[in-house]
Amino acid sequence: MATTARFVPIATEEELDGWWARSAEAPVLLFKHDPGCSISEVAYRELARLDGEFPMIDVARAKPLSMAIAAETGVRHESPQVILLRDGAVAWTASHFRITAAAVRSALASP
Repeated sequence: MATTARFVPIATEEELDGWWARSAEAPVLLFKHDPGCSISEVAYRELARLDGEFPMIDVARAKPLSMAIAAETGVRHESPQVILLRDGAVAWTASHFRITAAAVRSALASP
């Protein structure tokens, strides 16, 4: 079965604000990714197995944005990291090898 995962790079707070607003309509899974990190590459491949659109923050290039997310959510910065937003609030988070397609599917399916 083919997936339709699409990673949408975001690099500005304005772009991030748009995704935050979208979380009022549907869950949004933010993905903090470091392209130079092998663990982050594993997480990327796991997310690529899913259907959907995922905003992706390149933490190597946009560290201030990544740190702004940590300050806004109260979730300590890690990389790789996924943060599930619902109604503008953190509903679930995972990092490193806990980022699996199955874990994300389960989090997205939970109310």
